[in-house]
Amino acid sequence: MSVINRIKKISMTAIAVLLVNGLMAAPTKVTVRVKAKDAKFIGTGIGGASVLIKNNLTGQLLANGITTGSSGDTKLILQSSLVRGQRLTDEKTAKYEAIIDINEPTLVDIEVIAPLSRRGAAIKGSTQVWLIPGKDILGEGIIIDLPGLILDILSPTSHQAIQLSSLKQDILEFKISLTMLCGCAITKGGVWNSDEFEVKAILKKDGIETGTYSLKKLHENNLFSGELKIKETGSYELVIYAFNPKDGNAGVDKIGFVIQ
Repeated sequence: MSVINRIKKISMTAIAVLLVNGLMAAPTKVTVRVKAKDAKFIGTGIGGASVLIKNNLTGQLLANGITTGSSGDTKLILQSSLVRGQRLTDEKTAKYEAIIDINEPTLVDIEVIAPLSRRGAAIKGSTQVWLIPGKDILGEGIIIDLPGLILDILSPTSHQAIQLSSLKQDILEFKISLTMLCGCAITKGGVWNSDEFEVKAILKKDGIETGTYSLKKLHENNLFSGELKIKETGSYELVIYAFNPKDGNAGVDKIGFVIQ
């Protein structure tokens, strides 16, 4: 057999193997949704959730994307008595749908990070699932719950320089915004009742704690405020946390500022 014929035979064999493998591989759809603990789904309104699907054995990235869609129906998700098999979602509820080509049962790792528009409050979650070629996981799909709260210190601002003489009676007012991880509003007496949250501030001067302060809910949705007692110039750090003992959700933010 000539060299050219041998090359042709090898090439044809290689092509045949590729074709066989291609025929064996089956596109498999996987729906992934990300939900805030004790709240709604994380979708377009809060930047969505990043989704990575990897082969557990090899680490190969099989698919990646971002959940898009609405946060879902509040009444259905949080105010209804659900029975087994009843869906929490509809076609508008935020999701990411991947199409993965596999030719054998494959254990995959699904990793999510959310919310993308609030990276300072973003939480990472993961799960594992077996994918079977051609056996789609649709409908409700895979739901990953993420605990947490979005807490932003609004004032004072980071690294702000404040004149001690400008403080009335040595009081510095501060304000925060607090929402659920899905961006859902926290209000007095609402679905997410502000009375259920412990919201406190810890003040440090030159690295030493000088006091702990409680915050009060303002009339506007999500907003809380408090007053700091400051008598000396120096570098200060403000750490604020919110915690709900009913579900364990927590959020933290901190900034530094200077009193001159």
